[in-house]
Amino acid sequence: MKLWGGRFKEEESKLMEDFNSSLSFDKELYKHDIKGSIAHVNMLAKCSILTNDEKDQIIKGLDSILKDINEGRLLIEGDYEDIHSFVEMNLISRIGEVGKKLHTARSRNDQVAVDLRIYAKEKALDVVEAIEELQQAIIKLGEENNVLMPGYTHLQRAQVVTFKYHIMAYYSMLQRDKKRMKNAIDIMDESPLGCCALAGTTYSTDRMFTAEELGFKKPVDNFMDGVSDRDFAIELIGDCSIVMMHLSRLSEELILWSSKEFDFIQISDAYSTGSSIMPQKKNPDAAELIRGKTGRVYGDLISLLTTMKGIPLAYNKDMQEDKERFFDAVNTVLSCLKVMTGMLSTLKVKGKNTLKAVKKGFLNATEAADYLVNKGMAFRDAHKVIGEIVLYSEENSKAIEDLNLDELKKFSSLFEEDVYSFIDYENTLSRGIKKEIR
Repeated sequence: MKLWGGRFKEEESKLMEDFNSSLSFDKELYKHDIKGSIAHVNMLAKCSILTNDEKDQIIKGLDSILKDINEGRLLIEGDYEDIHSFVEMNLISRIGEVGKKLHTARSRNDQVAVDLRIYAKEKALDVVEAIEELQQAIIKLGEENNVLMPGYTHLQRAQVVTFKYHIMAYYSMLQRDKKRMKNAIDIMDESPLGCCALAGTTYSTDRMFTAEELGFKKPVDNFMDGVSDRDFAIELIGDCSIVMMHLSRLSEELILWSSKEFDFIQISDAYSTGSSIMPQKKNPDAAELIRGKTGRVYGDLISLLTTMKGIPLAYNKDMQEDKERFFDAVNTVLSCLKVMTGMLSTLKVKGKNTLKAVKKGFLNATEAADYLVNKGMAFRDAHKVIGEIVLYSEENSKAIEDLNLDELKKFSSLFEEDVYSFIDYENTLSRGIKKEIR
């Protein structure tokens, strides 16, 4: 069942028919295709290209198709080239010859372009909502666990922070992700409907009307660009890739922190799995899967970039390859955001263990150097002195704050009793700009 064929003498081979078909994946656009068609039909009637009676018949038929699909009475399957032919052929079978007028002043090129943009806007807004839900989970987790923990560089204990401050770094990353998504929506918020194949139509149509009907700011400026543009899909997959990179970094930390070597957190049983051979195992599979799926979304981005890089204007069949990659990327990132939200919402932080790690990490060494600087020593000299104290402390299995004043004075006569207050972990967090850490 095809929307073309009049100029062909021979039948399409079954091999080519199967190779050319996109119904198996573009059926995800059925709602968006019907929505675009209804806006198009309303415009045709407004411009007196269709009568109001014809418009009403077509819209009633389209509404019945949508209802039957949603309620499971009409399955999207069969010998159809794509979702567009599926909808149109079913429409004609329901309302007769008037259904053939649906495609007046429209090409599948602008039809698929508008379907995909409507879908992309919808999914991008879903991603924004999912990001906001994850951000709320992060805030709650941080507020409930404002405990001391080591901050790291090079995966080595560096300075003391709080768990709240650490986890809120991911809130900031997600805030940028949200801005990127909203910016992508703003850039793509133009309707290609009415571009037809590449050069518009001889009918007197109203593209602004259909743009407004479909919730777009305006029609696209250039017809050829309108039907061949997939920048919006590439940009959104790129934004999804950055979201996944942030989720992967967080996943890596959760995986490390849940190990017995760190033992900072306990991931809920609901987001863990076991081993088929080792009864004691509790694996952080949710976090590992998110980390793994990041590469999948990266692959979607590279695939679509590669598909688009050598295509001349305007539409080419290569562009049929956009949908599976785009669908996969946005649905993967949505799934991962939801799983991460669930994981963080049920996470337990082991504050006693994070504090032990602080005590063992000489995380007040920088503050001890600052103490000597405040007493008049040059920072580079103070850095050397504290390095020697750390070496001494390691050899004697002590923390800096556990050394008595006589021990400290062996390294510098500038040390006084007030050093203990100065290098106290709680005090280091409340001093100066580190108030922000709280």
